[in-house]
Amino acid sequence: MLSLSASRLRDRDIFSKSDPMVVVYTKKRDGTLEELGRTEAIMNSLDPAWIKKISVAYHFEIVQPLIFHVYDVDAKFHNLPVEMLKLNDAEFLGESSCALSEIVTKQGQILTLDLHNRNGNRGLKNLGKLTVHAEETVDSKNAIEIIFRCSHLENKDLLSKSDPFLRISRIVENGGSVPICKTEVVDNNLNPIWRPLCLTTKQFVSKDNPLVIECFDFNSSGNHVLIGKLQKSVADLEKLHVQKTGASFILPSSARHGHEKVLKGQLFVDQFCEKQLYSFIDYVSSGFELNFMVAVDFTLQIDILELQILCTTLILLANSMLTNRRGFPSTISAQMKMLISIVFQPSSGILVSSIDGIRLFGVLIPVVDMIEKCGIAIMEVGEVIQFYDSDRRFPAWGFGGRINGTLSHCFNLNGSASGIEVEGVQGIMAAYASALNQVALSGPTLFGPVINNAAEIAGQCLSCNSRKYFVLLIITDGVLTDLQETKDALVRASDLPLSILIVGVGGADFKQMEILDADNGCRLESSTGRVATRDIVQFVPMREVLAGGQTSVAQALLEELPGQFLTYMRNRDITPGAGNIAQTSASYASIY
Repeated sequence: MLSLSASRLRDRDIFSKSDPMVVVYTKKRDGTLEELGRTEAIMNSLDPAWIKKISVAYHFEIVQPLIFHVYDVDAKFHNLPVEMLKLNDAEFLGESSCALSEIVTKQGQILTLDLHNRNGNRGLKNLGKLTVHAEETVDSKNAIEIIFRCSHLENKDLLSKSDPFLRISRIVENGGSVPICKTEVVDNNLNPIWRPLCLTTKQFVSKDNPLVIECFDFNSSGNHVLIGKLQKSVADLEKLHVQKTGASFILPSSARHGHEKVLKGQLFVDQFCEKQLYSFIDYVSSGFELNFMVAVDFTLQIDILELQILCTTLILLANSMLTNRRGFPSTISAQMKMLISIVFQPSSGILVSSIDGIRLFGVLIPVVDMIEKCGIAIMEVGEVIQFYDSDRRFPAWGFGGRINGTLSHCFNLNGSASGIEVEGVQGIMAAYASALNQVALSGPTLFGPVINNAAEIAGQCLSCNSRKYFVLLIITDGVLTDLQETKDALVRASDLPLSILIVGVGGADFKQMEILDADNGCRLESSTGRVATRDIVQFVPMREVLAGGQTSVAQALLEELPGQFLTYMRNRDITPGAGNIAQTSASYASIY
């Protein structure tokens, strides 16, 4: 909800003061404005504080531009509901704009904006100021954290042991049940202990509300086999924990009038604690930041015939431009303009010497696909995350390229020997364009070195008590040759404040990326048998996102990020007001 107030508004009335109201819009992707709501009009006030709140749904994964128009409502319209007022009948007092992200990341979620004329015209000064205060509306932040354990479960598999998981449902008024959460799957175990499970008050409604707890044997086909079930309220589960006793599962009889079978298997509650469940906005509005990092693939992934056609087209077009001394023809695509700009130097009027075979191969291969798609991914993701990064200085790397003939699996994209950061999203794009002229594409494709570099930065920030969470965007068009090493790096990094977004560009087989994403519920396992603490990877094949057309690349990539962020914070018991966030996590900084 947005609360609005203003100060020092212009007085448009002769015998009294202005009667201001605010109309709030959001700007859609096509540039059109959609009205979100209007405040009431306040009579005779140049410093109004409006009572009516404007409801806005917060979506982390997109930039949500907000436009605020302030009007003076004529006295003859005061008895008319503001929703019915024609804005042409009101006098314009000023406008301002911002992104919703800018508000929620401010301390106290309060942002003060200067009012100006329409379309940014600042001809008239001192139009006043508009203050916007965002408030998150939640039913309750109270939650219960429970650790469940079972013993002596019945085995449902023939050649191995069952792979059990729990599903918890709330019984509703009509007698049916609604699933509210489930545990992870524990493989091959009849005495499983699950990771802590968090139940919010919104999920279980009240401590006395009955819950159905079902234990299933997981099957990849989706036909999970019921091992047993029981019915308990949250209050009952708390008693089980206090009394350190178990509750027996039952198995409904298959006979029409048969009795339920009481099983040997039991459910235990090893931990039961009430806690505050803070939201993503609670953290970012109290000073926690998201730090953006980028790694771009410079490996060689192209068909030779396709390359020859591309090079021939480029040389003919560039030579034509040299001969005619003209600019780009209007029919040339944006990516072809980018390509020509790399190999053509307008200041000297000549083609650079790299138009000679192997060097041309190294420079031009990624342009048609990678330049455009890489730019889309960097711009869309960067434009969202930059609001959560105060200095907007982003580490940027390349991998899989040759610099002065030497293969590197992690090099600074800006060409610096020591400085890894660039200024803003445009700085990333500029560094990438420059690197294409300096780095020869090569291979193979290795993620391990880049992930380890990002993890080292995240680990160092833990030791210096920094309120930072890191987001690494990897853009690739190839197949991994270090899959197990990448798994090892990801398992280690799962203990750190780090999430990894992977964008697959082109038509390669990205099955390995889907393995890293671990969306099938099975967490990654290292070569030593260690299982990842949490899921930190989100993979998106760009061709599918662009073909669908319903969501942007940023939306597809960032939808899981707030959840990953919250999982990390809750696992470490880090609260928004935490004075020392390193005390629960410092030991993890030493693993790198």
